[in-house]
Amino acid sequence: MSDIVRIGCAAGFWGDSAMAPRQLAQSGQVDYIVFDYLAEITMSILARQHARDPAMGHATDFTDIALKSILRDIAERRIRIISNAGGVNPLGCAGAIRALVAEAGLDLKVAAVTGDDVLPWLTGNRRDERREEIREMFTGQPLPEKLLSANAYLGAVPIARALAAGADIVVTGRCADSALALGPLLHEFGWAGEDYDRLAQGSLAGHIIECGAQCTGGIFTDWETVPDWHNIGYPIAECAADGTFTITKPEGTGGIVTRATVAEQLVYEIGDPARYILPDVICDFTDVRIEQTGENRVRVTGARGHAPTDSYKVSATWADGYRIQAAMTIIGERAAARARRQGRALLHRIDAMLQAQGMAPLEDSVIETLGADSAYGPDHCHADPREVVLRIAARHRDRRALALFAREITAAGTSMSPATTGFAGGRPKPSPIIRLFSFLIGKEHVHPQVHIDGDSFAIAQPAPATGTAPPPEATGNIRMPASEVVSSPAGETVRLPLRRLVWARSGDKGNDANIGIIARHEAYLPLLRQQLGAERVKAYFPHLGGGAVHRYELPGIGGFNFLLESCLGGGGIASLRNDPQGKGLAQMLLDMEIEVPAGLLRQTG
Repeated sequence: MSDIVRIGCAAGFWGDSAMAPRQLAQSGQVDYIVFDYLAEITMSILARQHARDPAMGHATDFTDIALKSILRDIAERRIRIISNAGGVNPLGCAGAIRALVAEAGLDLKVAAVTGDDVLPWLTGNRRDERREEIREMFTGQPLPEKLLSANAYLGAVPIARALAAGADIVVTGRCADSALALGPLLHEFGWAGEDYDRLAQGSLAGHIIECGAQCTGGIFTDWETVPDWHNIGYPIAECAADGTFTITKPEGTGGIVTRATVAEQLVYEIGDPARYILPDVICDFTDVRIEQTGENRVRVTGARGHAPTDSYKVSATWADGYRIQAAMTIIGERAAARARRQGRALLHRIDAMLQAQGMAPLEDSVIETLGADSAYGPDHCHADPREVVLRIAARHRDRRALALFAREITAAGTSMSPATTGFAGGRPKPSPIIRLFSFLIGKEHVHPQVHIDGDSFAIAQPAPATGTAPPPEATGNIRMPASEVVSSPAGETVRLPLRRLVWARSGDKGNDANIGIIARHEAYLPLLRQQLGAERVKAYFPHLGGGAVHRYELPGIGGFNFLLESCLGGGGIASLRNDPQGKGLAQMLLDMEIEVPAGLLRQTG
């Protein structure tokens, strides 16, 4: 057992920098390096690859670029590697890694974790019965007729067992992102399955580092304070046996690690912070404390845990027609007005041509004038630029209809607005729409296995959890009613944009989005609690056409989390929008003005 286990994260998504693996491997500051590659939609892409070629279906960047660049470093420094790069083919990924190891003449053990693929269970003998039983966990919709993939989010135990079997490199399929870090902590510290507070802290460590440089200054609200983006440091979690941990980064690298950068990542892509549900534990992050202990060193404590549920979340994907997008630049006076007219004219022409050919009109379409604040919606659009990018996206069941779209879109260059140029990428091509379908499956139906050294062994499902789960509406969390009344502060006030008072970050979960905010000073909390309610946030984004907005409080970090339901136009590649994952929502909310007492500003400097 080690006193401190040091875990670095070298990839937050498939496409992260090839710089990170060597930076961490050569830092001398890590015992483990984890790589997180799997967004929900990535699984469907890998499933299609695997269907075309049984050897594919895993993240080839991991084997061909990241791992190849550090094999000798990890062998010499005895660093162990964990990644979900296995995608839908963990065994194929493990085979490719063994070939790399053999080619390098090294002696490294490689393990694969399987069992997350539940598509055979869905299509087995009770297929029709299960199709009737299963409903989408957020919308209640029935299971689609044909799925591309269906993978359960496994937990950390299989990873820990693979490490205990001597694996130097562990690859998994779908698992909870934070499990990549929790697995080695279970192995190193021997935490029991009912050490819920420690499991919650270990999961939080994984959550903080799972997106790579996002906790070391990447996409930080105060971006101008972050040095050396070109050499930004990737995160390291120094974890103790009691569950507490410190976030830092390799010495001599760019970026920063502060209370604010870590707090922003804590609120990234979460819902109810008192019920952050993972396979191994239900986490309560409401009383987490984040403390600056030195330059680029932040200590995190206070996560609490409860017994896990008896089910796994499954992310399934299915094909739902096709989409297409085109972009062109329009230059000159009133560029935005000309772009909007041009977009409407093109869509009208295409629908008329489809009708003439006996085809249905476009099922959905979006016109965006990038550079004219179109993301803010018509009520907040105020720019009058002399250069915009007209972006048009459309959806149709029939690929042929979108082929017509592709042919017609360029005709605008000679028949519509003057100064139409810069057709991005030439003639666009239709692509499949992949939608996400999430549901729960009993843990008894999922059978994880570890494969190592030509052998395999099953991971027994844990006994039914003991302990009490938190209630749906946990103490300290706030869901503001639709009828909330917001009053203005008394006395002399100054109207200021929200960014002067808070840090913020936003992200997606399927078709929902969240915006987390953290007060720059604890004295601002009563003001934010009073003026920044769920109803006001919902009213600020009317153009998103979403559902309910919920506000939760995180008193430990002086923050709030807003969950915006059904606001992303389908989310992922099912959405036609330029920002299908809600990455820009926090920056938009930071423009909102609120009334601040002048005395409070003097008090806080």
